[in-house]
Amino acid sequence: MEERVYNFSAGPSVLPLEVLEQAQKDLVCYPGAGCSVMEMSHRTKSFENIIFPARDTLRRIMNIPDDYEVLFLQGGASMQFAQFPMNLAHQGDTLDYAVTGQFAGNAFKEGKHWGKAVCVASSEYKVFSYIPRITEDMLDSDARFLHITGNNTIFGTAYHELPQTGSVPLVADWSSGILGMNIDVSKHALIYAGVQKNMGPAGMAVVIVKKDAILEDIDDVVPTMLRYKTMIDKDSMFNTPPCWTIYMCGLVFDWVERNGGVAAMEKRNREKSAVLYDLIDSSEIFNNPVVKKDRSIMNVTFTLPTDEDTKAFLAMATGRGLINVKGHRLVGGCRASIYNGMPMAGVEKLAECMRDFEKGMRE
Repeated sequence: MEERVYNFSAGPSVLPLEVLEQAQKDLVCYPGAGCSVMEMSHRTKSFENIIFPARDTLRRIMNIPDDYEVLFLQGGASMQFAQFPMNLAHQGDTLDYAVTGQFAGNAFKEGKHWGKAVCVASSEYKVFSYIPRITEDMLDSDARFLHITGNNTIFGTAYHELPQTGSVPLVADWSSGILGMNIDVSKHALIYAGVQKNMGPAGMAVVIVKKDAILEDIDDVVPTMLRYKTMIDKDSMFNTPPCWTIYMCGLVFDWVERNGGVAAMEKRNREKSAVLYDLIDSSEIFNNPVVKKDRSIMNVTFTLPTDEDTKAFLAMATGRGLINVKGHRLVGGCRASIYNGMPMAGVEKLAECMRDFEKGMRE
């Protein structure tokens, strides 16, 4: 087998090797099913033994209260930009948004199609290099929710303290932070996350929604498939679900639980990010543009003095088995996404590459 490299992609992202090896073992014939999960009917007992334990494990490791529903939905986080307003608000209602990056902006734009979307805070004028502080007095008291993006994958910022919203429900996209840092579910009306960053392979979003946050008199125009209640009533299986992705996520949930839970994951992620941030802060050529208190522990962004330096460093990193370190096309530079599946050894190898590059060792 070809030697595995260290993959710093922001998504689809690195998965724990132990999880991949288990999936490889089960790939052709899942135990007791006589077929692969990719061939398995979601109406069978075998699949029930996959989806329900996965949901239960996620509840445990995230301490999800009983008055919240957990859904496995197709369409990814981008589908949720449209779906959650339809389920939490009527057409024309006031919807508050904080715009702290590309995906936060996309959610805001989608909200405009459904209600009176208002940007209550933005860091765009500072190239999304910080998280604006939000207090209750900044919000419309009639707003159906305040939406935030908990961790901004492209720009490398994150909320380390949640906004003070008073009576306005909080909705958050935690795609890049979920399972990698502690999230108090009880402080949210709804959490959603594309799974391809820290939970599994691409193809699904997890939605964690407080039961009483969902409108009972949802607008008639909302399609059946986009109603949370449709999926709640059918345990996320109103139609054929993304069976393989759910299976893989279940393996990741089990792996997190066996390895100390979310608290242990956060501790390791903080240690990994500190290795890179400490190096960057002491460097004369590497720079991180983010306000220190708002730095992400999942996505470490950094720049070099010139485009030529950046290209040379990326070529050097790739040559050393460190792939997908290139920054997002919107901002350039470099980015190391160090989700739960990235071991400290990979981070240390990247740090070694950065030190060597600064010393003039360009191979």
